[in-house]
Amino acid sequence: GSLPKWVVNRVSQFVAPKAMKKIYKAGLKYPEWKRKHDPGYKPWVYPEQNTLPSVSLAELSVQHAESLENIDETGLAE
Repeated sequence: GSLPKWVVNRVSQFVAPKAMKKIYKAGLKYPEWKRKHDPGYKPWVYPEQNTLPSVSLAELSVQHAESLENIDETGLAE
């Protein structure tokens, strides 16, 4: 469905700052966490560490929203 602009604006005044605070706090704890959890593993810096399979460009295709099936996710837990 479509939400009125005023609802989106009102909610974003509260949700966005709260989310940013949580992301900031998590970022502060990241260096210590990374020291304890495989500090040398950085596939974003060293691509040879990446173990995920590559996807060829020939396998990719553009999908438009109207061609996708509607999936009801209302019953899913987060």
